[in-house]
Amino acid sequence: MKLAGKMALVTGSTSGIGLGIAEILAKAGANIVLNGMGDAGQIEAIRARIAAEHGVEVRFQGADMSRPEAIGAMFQALLAEFCSVDILVNNAGIQYVAPIEEFPVAKWDAIIAINLTAAFHTIRHVLPGMKQKKWGRIIQISSAHALVASPFKSAYVAAKHGIAGLTKTVALEVAEQGITANAICPGYVWTPLVEKQVPETAKARGITEDQVIHDVLLAAQPTKQFVTIEQVAALAGFLASDAAASITGAVIPLDGGWTAH
Repeated sequence: MKLAGKMALVTGSTSGIGLGIAEILAKAGANIVLNGMGDAGQIEAIRARIAAEHGVEVRFQGADMSRPEAIGAMFQALLAEFCSVDILVNNAGIQYVAPIEEFPVAKWDAIIAINLTAAFHTIRHVLPGMKQKKWGRIIQISSAHALVASPFKSAYVAAKHGIAGLTKTVALEVAEQGITANAICPGYVWTPLVEKQVPETAKARGITEDQVIHDVLLAAQPTKQFVTIEQVAALAGFLASDAAASITGAVIPLDGGWTAH
């Protein structure tokens, strides 16, 4: 996998899956734009480490992915400096768990904004440059919840199903222009996002946190193991490569057999 000279933007990449993907793309030679939230000092340490270890340019853009104007300003700055983004990885996401009649409207709006609408905005900003170069990779980090549903996750499931449809539509629109669009659909990966929802799910279901892990989360995955960040990153890296040029419009489960049921 050789991506030297390519510019990759990975949203939600200051930790977890996004950071793992940024690392593997940098290892392949791509310059990286990190995006996300967190302590400024820790983010700078991550940025500097990736740049030093892989000999690539690494920038940070802290755009709030729930705000279209912030996304627009980020791209205005990036495109003024680099002309185009060659690889877009839409990874930013949030979660909230509650029965639908108790689901806070503000939480619904925030989840749809970050998990779905942000991808629309990032894609519309990158496509002109990709079309000009006749090369581009759009990789959506979706979820098994793009393919199946779970109780108490109405906003998240709706957003991820939306990502599947958006990915297929974009793939068809740009299929003759050297651009691919695919969605990776992991099962449960042990990340800060999943860890945070354990107590929320326990409360919603009236069970212990241990029971959530073993009887709810891993019960869905026949392997009885969490998917790893490294596995998701490896698939993203492959989809970014020239070897994956004929894979487009795919919604790919990486879920330990969950959606085989």
